[in-house]
Amino acid sequence: MSVPSFDDRDGVIWYDGQMVDWRDAKLHVLSHALHYASCVFEGERVYGGKVFKLTEHSERLIASGKELGFDVPFTAEELDRATLETVQANNIVDGYVRPVAWRGSEMMGVAAQKTKIHVAIACWPWPSYFSPEARLAGIRLMLSDWRRPDPRTAPVKSKAAGLYMICTLSKHKAENLGFDDALLLDWRGQVAEATGANVFFVMNGEIHTPTPDCFLDGITRRTVIELAKKRGYTVVERVIMPEEMANAQECFLTGTAAEVTPVRQIGDYTFTPGDVCKALIEDYDALVGRTHDLAAAARNSAA
Repeated sequence: MSVPSFDDRDGVIWYDGQMVDWRDAKLHVLSHALHYASCVFEGERVYGGKVFKLTEHSERLIASGKELGFDVPFTAEELDRATLETVQANNIVDGYVRPVAWRGSEMMGVAAQKTKIHVAIACWPWPSYFSPEARLAGIRLMLSDWRRPDPRTAPVKSKAAGLYMICTLSKHKAENLGFDDALLLDWRGQVAEATGANVFFVMNGEIHTPTPDCFLDGITRRTVIELAKKRGYTVVERVIMPEEMANAQECFLTGTAAEVTPVRQIGDYTFTPGDVCKALIEDYDALVGRTHDLAAAARNSAA
């Protein structure tokens, strides 16, 4: 199916406080963000016309900017309001929202403290990242050659555009080799995260997940941990070495795009999506207001 280019679509984008035509939402080629990665962003989902965890995302965008040394020139309340206006103006019922803040073109060089900070919010229709059948069948990941950096070498608590360069490299290689995604270790050789999602393992009835000390403690990650605890599962945040994946019966990813997506393979390690994955998919979908027949999806997946 052909997907229209993201610079040539109908609709409007909120840009520095004003709604502008989608095709007119442009920036100069000498914008500092393009050359020096002075840019932060968020990814948000719209379910039934409502933006999930909107204020948490707006607050994180502001916090990410501060990590990169600049102030987003809007409050969380103003960003919330702008986001809702953009969603409504584009008639988005189920979709994706991309707020982004970046340094402009007033200065060109490593130092750019007098650049204007721009903010834009775009949104577009986007159903589930993976189909129910694909989610229950489980996706395949390879181990990436790239590693999440030491917090002393990068602003790892910021959702900064520059930190995603190794994610793109990792995912491209994975796709070229027939995988769906890639798992990154950190600079110590410990399990970190996938290219755009956090990872969880089910080991003997407990749910284990890496401590987020060099990658984002995702909003979806925290949500799913809460759901798991409500189900009575023990959730353990700890150092996980890659060889420990051999002890896991189930594995799943969480993220704004991935939501709760089971994994059936990471490198040489295999998993079988089971009761824990199904329960958390059901609980997450109920929380965001999505309904579908998981039993039918499971039958279609097995067919």
